[in-house]
Amino acid sequence: MMKFKIILILGFVILGAAASAFAQQAGQTAEASGSSNKGLIAIGMGLAVGLGALGTAIAQARIGAAGVGSVVEKPESLGLALIFFLLPETLVIFGMVIAFILFGKL
Repeated sequence: MMKFKIILILGFVILGAAASAFAQQAGQTAEASGSSNKGLIAIGMGLAVGLGALGTAIAQARIGAAGVGSVVEKPESLGLALIFFLLPETLVIFGMVIAFILFGKL
């Protein structure tokens, strides 16, 4: 079951990266041909942030539960539990960076 969830999360990450790359290429194609594909760029922005947030939520749900259990048994592990809990947030930050890059193409 755990392998399935890991594969699912990786699939979402890869799908988000592919969608943003597709939207970025569509923006470059639109600039070259003179037409506008602003809708595809907006979809890429939404997928980059949304799928990144979904992957982060799934990861933090598991890490948070394990961290609370760890802190209850060993209170000095609070700092390490917080670091592990905040680590997946970088995924959302990367999604936002991609969204801002694509926003510049609009």
